[in-house]
Amino acid sequence: MNGGDALVATLLAHGCDTGFCVPGESYLAVLEALRRESARFRLITNRHEAGVTFAAEAYAKLTTKPGIAFVTRGPGATNAAIGLHTADQDSSPLVLFIGHVPSDHIGREAFQEIDYAQMYGGIAKAVIEPKAPAEVAEATARALEIAQAGRPGPVVVPLPEDVTEQDAGDPVIPGPRPRPATPPDAEAVAEAVALIAGARHPIIISGEMVSYEGAHQALIDLADASGAGVITAFRRQDTYPNDADAYIGHYGLGRAAFQREAWAECDLVIVAGNRLDAITTEDYSLLRDDQKLIHIHVDPTVIGKTSAADVAMACDVGAAMSAIAEALPPPPNARLEWRDTVHRNLRRFRDEPPEALGDVDMAVVVKTLAARLQAEDHILSNDAGNFSSWVHRYFSYNLPHSQAAPSSGAMGAGVPGALAAKLARPEATVIGMAGDGAFLMTGQELATALLHELDINLIVCDNSTYGTILMHQHRTQGPDAYHGVALKSPDFAALARAYGAAAWTVERTDQFAAALDEALAHDGPTLIHLKTDIRDISAYGSLAG
Repeated sequence: MNGGDALVATLLAHGCDTGFCVPGESYLAVLEALRRESARFRLITNRHEAGVTFAAEAYAKLTTKPGIAFVTRGPGATNAAIGLHTADQDSSPLVLFIGHVPSDHIGREAFQEIDYAQMYGGIAKAVIEPKAPAEVAEATARALEIAQAGRPGPVVVPLPEDVTEQDAGDPVIPGPRPRPATPPDAEAVAEAVALIAGARHPIIISGEMVSYEGAHQALIDLADASGAGVITAFRRQDTYPNDADAYIGHYGLGRAAFQREAWAECDLVIVAGNRLDAITTEDYSLLRDDQKLIHIHVDPTVIGKTSAADVAMACDVGAAMSAIAEALPPPPNARLEWRDTVHRNLRRFRDEPPEALGDVDMAVVVKTLAARLQAEDHILSNDAGNFSSWVHRYFSYNLPHSQAAPSSGAMGAGVPGALAAKLARPEATVIGMAGDGAFLMTGQELATALLHELDINLIVCDNSTYGTILMHQHRTQGPDAYHGVALKSPDFAALARAYGAAAWTVERTDQFAAALDEALAHDGPTLIHLKTDIRDISAYGSLAG
């Protein structure tokens, strides 16, 4: 058994059966071991290393298992960095294996050499480099464990070429150890119960650890027991059913007037598994001194980083929510009436879209998509970009693990995320949405979908502009200040057909429903080229005509 064999044997022992790669000559021994185990481990060959790590991150997010990625040294490793940063900010467990220069070349600025501890030290939980073939199995097992421990995140494993090729002897292949439980402190539970019982208008902010722990039912139980309204953190809308009476919206890049009114009335905030990221908190300005704060997160370093908590619960979020829910008295009617009023305001907000200035109304498009998918298992992988504001406002997420979207705001995640979604749940209908700018960063992964026969359905929202930047230029300098944002888009439908996918072009709202039905009925990857108007810049307001 060589080092490559030991690595793959360890992955299999830990239940890892899917990985993403761009192959390289620096880890040929690993590729050979994967070839021999191809019946038990599915290796997806991507077209760019950004696609590798974006897909691995989305796979981790949707399955709560480690996303496995393989790239080669130097250029491959630098290309892969964007997905590592996404995994870091999104708290997704990911292990990136990098083929490295031979051991006796290290430190000489060898061909494509990088110091990975220095490069990735700020965004990875750990960088673990085995120095000998006999260390590979233990290094792999440790990387998998660290990626999943506490607050999940990325781990990097550089693999010197000789370490994977040489004899490892007969190493012990470490098996997986269960993630240790971190129960809530009984005194903290009692304090949280007392605060909730005395609150008038409590709001729960649900975040990434709810999904990672699979604590969706515990969140539902806490919302029901407390009578609190539930806000989902940025791009964590699938943590709580969006049609439930307690749901009062999503804290993304736009806030509705009714949400600001409800927040002004909120006297208690219960943060359930969110790190209080910058988008959710509007650049850390959200929480007020007159609001009480209960912060539940397994990582104690997260608690207090943004705002001091009145009750700090460094423990598993599901266990904490269940313990609190079981101890709460019935919520007062006045609290339930307030929550229900806010929920009705949310429904009105979703039913009253702004008037579209162009020929394609994105509100109708997203509502049509939501209605079409409502009765079946589905996953929506959406990219960064202003088009996503319509998804945030009008798509109802009622299934756990049905949203794959980068809270890091990284462009290019949508199409690789759709590949990962289809691998994570093969029977689900998968939609990947991207803007024209983001699609031309990683849209070549459509070829990967065709290679591996992954039935994904892509929607490209094309306004021929880097629209988010244009919006900021418009807001800060005015309509005559647009610069560096204009794009020349290709015929995306023709491009998709050139890859071998079926494709449709939609230039008017009334064309979308038929194109969507045909795409979903098609056997194989599809793409809808949606031509939108730059004046319809956001679901929260248009530019002047």
